[in-house]
Amino acid sequence: MKYAIEIKDLKKIYPNFELKIDELKMPSGVVIGLIGENGAGKTTLIKSILNIINKDKGKIKIFNKDIDEHELNIKEDVGVVLDNTFFPEILNAKNIDSIMQDVYNNWDSKLFYKYLQDFEIKDNQILKTMSKGMRKKVEIATALSHHPKLLILDEATSGLDPVVRNEVLDLFLNFIEDEEHTIILSTHITSDLEHIADYIVFIEKGIVVLEKERNEIIDNYGILKCDIKNFDNIDKSDIVTYKRNKYNYDILIDDKEKCKKKYKDYVIDKISLEDLMLLIIKGGK
Repeated sequence: MKYAIEIKDLKKIYPNFELKIDELKMPSGVVIGLIGENGAGKTTLIKSILNIINKDKGKIKIFNKDIDEHELNIKEDVGVVLDNTFFPEILNAKNIDSIMQDVYNNWDSKLFYKYLQDFEIKDNQILKTMSKGMRKKVEIATALSHHPKLLILDEATSGLDPVVRNEVLDLFLNFIEDEEHTIILSTHITSDLEHIADYIVFIEKGIVVLEKERNEIIDNYGILKCDIKNFDNIDKSDIVTYKRNKYNYDILIDDKEKCKKKYKDYVIDKISLEDLMLLIIKGGK
């Protein structure tokens, strides 16, 4: 298997937070959804991958190249959209095109203006006068217009209305059609990931608590509903974690078919990525 990103023994320490990833390999040719609550470490991980912050320990490779040794070469292959805009607000799209021609060898002005046209963005309108959603579309157009192999997107669909969001997601799907491109998408809109992600990486309190194919999660995981009085009848080895409610338990299981046969009198619901996050974050095991 080819990997877009390989991480080994990564550590970044802040006064009140520590990111610690022993090993993480992100496959190439897929969409990788990065999930976790605010402050879990998603942005710190992304900034470490991009070498925006100095890590305290560890090795990170992008397309088998160490980021510390090949940063300039890697830059050509990576398109980036961060949560906060990184362009000065006095610029317009024409200015950005002019600047990017000097930044990227593969910058494609024709493609950039095509994206602007598709997004209905005027090339002479300054960013300061744009809505958050319009700015985000300019950033997405910029990220795609130097023909990167890897897109790293931090909340790239936030601030977009549902119609435009679906258009952008379709654009991302087109980007990875040839299986040579890879997307890492960090988002709080987990329904977006259920639509396009192939692989899920879940970060909680600075560590990776789950990394699996999306289909494996959706197909195998579930929520077993159990009355409080019957909780002790559930085999603890079948419980990933659980949440106690006023009248019942929501129990996260990772082998839905086995539990359907084993607990025939119990309701087992399908799981969403949002359900998974809430149960692992708030769960009692």
